[in-house]
Amino acid sequence: MKLLITLFCLPILCFSQNPYPQDYFKSPLDIPLVLSGTFAELRSNHFHSGLDIKTQQRTGLDVIAAAEGYVSRIKISHYGYGKALYITHPNGYVTVYAHLKKFAPQIERYIKAQQYQKESYEIEVFPNPNELPINTNEVVAFSGNSGSSGGPHLHFEIRDNAERPINPMLFGMDIKDTRRPFVNAIYAYPKDRHSHVNEVKKRQELRLIPHKNGDYSVEPLEAFGDIGFGIVSYDQQDLAHNKNGVSNIQTFFNGNMNFEMDFKRFSFDETKHLNRYIDFEMFKTEKTRIQKLFVQPGNPLSMFNNVVDDGYLKIEDSTSSVYKIRIRDFKGNESWINIPIKGKKAKERLEAYELKPNYYVQAHESMTLEDKNISVYFPEDTFYDDFHIDFAVRSDTLKLHQDIVPMMKNYTIRFNIDNYSEADKSKLFIAKLYGYYQRPGYVRTKREANHLVARTKSFGTFTLAQDTINPTIQPLNFQDGKWMSKSKSLKIKVEDDLSGIANYRATINGKWILMEYDYKKDTLTYDFEDNVISDTEHNLKVIVIDNIGNSSTFEATFFRK
Repeated sequence: MKLLITLFCLPILCFSQNPYPQDYFKSPLDIPLVLSGTFAELRSNHFHSGLDIKTQQRTGLDVIAAAEGYVSRIKISHYGYGKALYITHPNGYVTVYAHLKKFAPQIERYIKAQQYQKESYEIEVFPNPNELPINTNEVVAFSGNSGSSGGPHLHFEIRDNAERPINPMLFGMDIKDTRRPFVNAIYAYPKDRHSHVNEVKKRQELRLIPHKNGDYSVEPLEAFGDIGFGIVSYDQQDLAHNKNGVSNIQTFFNGNMNFEMDFKRFSFDETKHLNRYIDFEMFKTEKTRIQKLFVQPGNPLSMFNNVVDDGYLKIEDSTSSVYKIRIRDFKGNESWINIPIKGKKAKERLEAYELKPNYYVQAHESMTLEDKNISVYFPEDTFYDDFHIDFAVRSDTLKLHQDIVPMMKNYTIRFNIDNYSEADKSKLFIAKLYGYYQRPGYVRTKREANHLVARTKSFGTFTLAQDTINPTIQPLNFQDGKWMSKSKSLKIKVEDDLSGIANYRATINGKWILMEYDYKKDTLTYDFEDNVISDTEHNLKVIVIDNIGNSSTFEATFFRK
């Protein structure tokens, strides 16, 4: 198959030497490559680990092996990557292809045999090197929209032998991009009460002045003490309107580099620290991701380079300084922000007393908070900083601070349910309340004797909720007692409005059938090409269970030749 795009083109890497092979991996799609997502761009609770390649708003495009190798892992799940394929190559790298519609016939037969053997749609297998060998340019799958994908596209990754994702563009993938990165906003951060910017001792947005040449400036500041900055920025390629992540950010204080964020490679165990890198409070309250150009305690991101004094500037009285920020995309297009700073010690002012909650959390120590029938346990190092916490219990409702604090670990909420009857206990779960109308959302809940227990990684308001309603099951493309010989699949709609679908099982004439659950459309789909049924009369039985254990059973008969 002739590829329209290959990965031989060396990108402009004027700011670093590229150690990765440029002529090894080829394009995973036989169409011009247009991106909807770039490597390491900022996502909810993680850095993006690959490239999201547009598939022309379609599913079913050929997905091509980027190089020879063997299928080393196949994972199918309702959420996350959906249907994902991993190919290990002789040079030690692994390519990943995710959100697939289905696999190539040989791989599809292999994985479906495993699914039928285990009687499970969700599955993860690790084939031996000789089971599913792959040639360069071989079609290995078809693009889709499975898992937590927000629209049809191919998620493509390259990982090293330590399972660290690397920007695929470093291997020669060429994406047309002649535009400079954009800057939406810039913020100043006094480090402590001894510092100020324009006599303000807390975060403040600065007026950003765009220039015709694509650069930016800020009006001269008056500052004193240790201060840092944060920016809101994005990049756009020539063929797409998506606001994607940038590739590199550097800062310079009086001509000397004092901070660099280089989005080339990271490990999955560090990606959670994105919430420490951004201004988490601003993200949760304003949906704005400010990238902080300084390093706070407890943030071990390997993408930090050339950091001096943690990226903070030490501004002394009666001095003049210049701070510059350079933002670059992968192709070397760059934008600059110029910030002149005058050192001026502010007059001491009597600061207003701020009323704090009664409880104080020390980040590096474990802590338990208890009141009435509710307890909360924080393991040590759950948080980055010490802080005052709001903890209040009223009846069966827990008000736990605001969801503005980044966390490194889950903490545990425990409700005592001694006062409930046995019948009610079986229908209770821990819910988090969302939005203006405080709609309850299911939090994964375990029953331990007379306690309900949940582990979570966010603050908010939690309560006990009850789910007594069974899931609903409705046929979509067939009717009871009718023929459906011309149909390629069997489709059923399943819904549960409160705790959500936990499990399901479907059989025809007593034989288990593989039904794919699409939570975005609330559908179960069986593909008749599986050829596991051969009779004319088919008795279908579907059992659906929600997260509390409420279940519904649907039965119907259809005919097919």
